[in-house]
Amino acid sequence: MNRAGIYVDNLTGESAYQSFKPSPLPPMPELTMDEETVRLIIDANNQLAKLDTASQLIANADLFISMYVRKEALISSQIEGTQCTLDDVLDPEVDTNVNLDVSDVINYVKATQYALMRLEKFPLCCRFIREVHEVLMEGVRGEDKTPGEFRRSQNWIGPANCSLKEARYIPPNVEDMQAAMSDLEKYMNESVEYDPLVRVALIHYQFETIHPFLDGNGRIGRLLILLYLMEQRVLTKPVIYISYFLKKNQVEYYDRISEVRRSGNFEQWIRFFLEAVSKAAADSLESINKLSHLHDINIEKLPKTTRSKDNLRAVFDYIEQYPIIDIKKTAKELEISYNTVATAVKKLVELGILKETTNAARNRVFAYEEYLEILRKDT
Repeated sequence: MNRAGIYVDNLTGESAYQSFKPSPLPPMPELTMDEETVRLIIDANNQLAKLDTASQLIANADLFISMYVRKEALISSQIEGTQCTLDDVLDPEVDTNVNLDVSDVINYVKATQYALMRLEKFPLCCRFIREVHEVLMEGVRGEDKTPGEFRRSQNWIGPANCSLKEARYIPPNVEDMQAAMSDLEKYMNESVEYDPLVRVALIHYQFETIHPFLDGNGRIGRLLILLYLMEQRVLTKPVIYISYFLKKNQVEYYDRISEVRRSGNFEQWIRFFLEAVSKAAADSLESINKLSHLHDINIEKLPKTTRSKDNLRAVFDYIEQYPIIDIKKTAKELEISYNTVATAVKKLVELGILKETTNAARNRVFAYEEYLEILRKDT
């Protein structure tokens, strides 16, 4: 027994195994806040405040948000082993794409957008989490794993296709899982005893430990970080991609979560998590500043007469949201003629803003390369 929880015996004889039953949050005895932890809390909050201010001051923040959501979706999915790139996800023909890895990421984007919309009227609770999970798993690998429902059987974590006996970690059995999710729901909505960043570190750890779904737990658990920060008004807009740091330090990320279960040492996990938030916020801020600067430079390149809302400007605004385009789809989306878009694209190529990236086998495709360069970092 440690303060993180206990191991519980299940079944008997040959089938016997032990699952982990987490103690409810907050940890008891309470967390030790040493100087280092306090410094990390202050630093992470400062970085988030700077990021939040920048996201509100920037003129075209909404354009960046859609890119940020896609970047977080991509990196979070890569942590789970998804093999695809940012360019794959931004491919204008992505709707007709049969690549399952890309579908996973697109679904994560949909799940995030759905969750952010729901968050405006609905508290973070078990029902909310199940709804988001249903969107995440709809029509992709894992859709046979009861999307939108907590599991009704034992799951386990270990190498691919390993048996229960070979598992690295066995989450709570179904009964303990249901109780633990009910406790977590209460904690998310009632707790105020620590700084929100410490609370969200605990919430993420606890969710990963409970592992309430048959698939998609990691992605939902990381999405909860963003949702909680927004619900607590620490962030106004979804402009942080926390998975960037977690992917870069993936082995340590999993080891530190395991260490809490092993020894009850929540403090080492919280310090790691606070560092992740600081680094991710600083990285997001740098990207926002670079994208904003690029926007200003390229707006200056547009002919003076076209800086208002004419067709050239409409196409320019569109490539800031979709930096890889083909003419046909762009014309359809913007509801202007093919020829008008073709003329605008030609002009943007002449101005050095767009580049043709086509291989001969398909429609001509154009990329906003400088913009993509900034976003590709760490993907």
